[in-house]
This record gives sequence, C-alpha cells and structure tokens, in this order.
Amino acid sequence: MKKTKNIGVLTSGGDGPGMNAAIRASVRTAIYYGYKVFGIYQGYTGLIHDKITELTSRDVGGIINRGGTILQTSRCKEFREYNGRKCAFENMKKYDMNALIVIGGDGSFRGLHDLINEFKIQGIGLPGTIDNDLFGTDFTIGFDTAVNTALDAIDRIRDTATSHARLFIIEVMGRHSGYLAEYSGIGGGAEDILIPETITDIKKICDKLEKGHRNGKRSSILVVAEGDEAGNAFEIKKKIEKVVNWEIRVSILGHIQRGGSPMAIDRLIATRMGYEAVLAIKRGETDKMVGMDKDTAILTPLKKTWTIKKKIDPSLVKMLDILST
Repeated sequence: MKKTKNIGVLTSGGDGPGMNAAIRASVRTAIYYGYKVFGIYQGYTGLIHDKITELTSRDVGGIINRGGTILQTSRCKEFREYNGRKCAFENMKKYDMNALIVIGGDGSFRGLHDLINEFKIQGIGLPGTIDNDLFGTDFTIGFDTAVNTALDAIDRIRDTATSHARLFIIEVMGRHSGYLAEYSGIGGGAEDILIPETITDIKKICDKLEKGHRNGKRSSILVVAEGDEAGNAFEIKKKIEKVVNWEIRVSILGHIQRGGSPMAIDRLIATRMGYEAVLAIKRGETDKMVGMDKDTAILTPLKKTWTIKKKIDPSLVKMLDILST
C-alpha cells in the first residue's frame, strides 16, 4: 500500500450527536502527525461532486459541543454504482488523498468497503449512528445522547399519562435494532418494550397492563421501536384497543432523537475514535472500523460490522419484565 499522503474526512447517512467531536479529533490528530486533512461536504455526494476543502485545526475549533455535523451529510445513490465510486476516487487523486475516514453506519461502511477494494485506497470507519446496531463496538457515536433525549421525553409524557390515567405508546427510532427502545424503556420505567429482536405478544402485554391497573397503577407506558415486527406505535395501539378498553395516546419521537448537543459519553467516545482512526491509518490499517470494548479501542473488519448481528442482552428484557410489575 502506498504511504498515506493526505486524509479525507466525511460524515454519511443519518446524523447523530458526537459526529463533530469525531471530526475535530480526526482533523487535529492528523495535523499533529503531519498529514494534510480535507473535509468532504455532504458525504459521498461531496466526494463525487468535489465539495472538498482543506481543514485546519482552527476550522474544527468550538465544535465539540455541537450537534449534527459541520461537514453535513447525505444518502448518496450515485455512490452505490461503480461509476459513482470511480468519480469519487478521481477526486481523491486530484487532492493527492489516498486515505479516508468515514463516520456513519452500515450503509456508509458498505460503500467505503467497496471503494477500498476497487481502488486500493486506505479507509477507516467510525460508527456514527444513534441505533447502536453495528457489531464491533459497545456503543456507537450518538447513541447515548439519543437515549437521553428519549428519556427526557418519556419523563415528560409520564407526567401527562399519570394526570389523565392513560396508556401512552411512545415510538423511538430503530428500524432493525431495539437498543434505543431497550435503554430508554428501562431508564424511563416503562411497563414494556417492543423491539425487533423479540416476538411481541399483544395478549401478554394486555394482561400485564390490566394486572397493573388492578394493583393501583394510574398510568402505563410502552416504548416501541419503529421496526418492531408487530407494527409501529399506531398499529400496536389498534391491536391493544381490541383487547382492553383504555384511553390510549401515541407519541412519535422521530428526528428529535438525532439532534441536540452531545452528552459527555458521546463526546468522549467520538473523540477517542477519531484519534484512534488516525493512528490506525498511520500504522497502515485499512478496511476496518474503530470501536470501543469497554475502555479499550479495537478494530473490526468493516464487513463484519454489518454481516454479524449485534445481539440485544435478553437479561435486560427479563429485568424490565420483573421491575415493571
């Protein structure tokens, strides 16, 4: 592999709190070790259409506490095709850039994996997704802040639920992963969580809700991942209404979970990952993702991050079941 000359940094796919901290750490670490760093705007779209600017340490000052991504992001259909990736590679050559740090999720990593193997560049991925669904890391950038955002909403909704003696069904993000629902449901004291990794039993849920009602509970909360196999929050509401005669309200948290200033954990892991990404490039590593195993930075082959399913801890689901009775 050719010696790395210049490094590009981009954010791709859905945004999440902490991405700016990762950008900052990547840029400043690379500059410290003598690399030129180029910020690529609007993800792979910017790499194809030459939206590329050299970054200095001052360009990334004052961003560690900001949500979103200063480099902006996109989902790029062009990059899924070979010709799109070839155009992106030509722009990399234009800037004498043969290494790329990509902050994103599994779709972004698939694109990076293809670019690495087709054009022999050096590439390192950083797990930037609030879903926490990538194998090879305990937590992804943005997950902790998204959980805390959901928790704040659940706490506020519970006040209303108790005041009106209602059942609230709160839908959080997670098309294929239940981590957000699991962590926010446990932290928010929900009566149950509905996630893609487990089979939802509506009758069992209704029996549990009615038992709690008989024992004096004035309100209940269910947290539903948007990708639960039994349906979204409105579909779950219809199914429950067929069994129990309760006043039910639905609250969809949606994209508020993506925004906001990153919490301490996200700032810390994003900073560590950005730093470790440059060290990995310096050592000649490629086609890998930086993750965290407790307090240790680890590297996982990119392909494993989406081909190996990250498992939910079933003991946490059991714990919730016991504590919510």
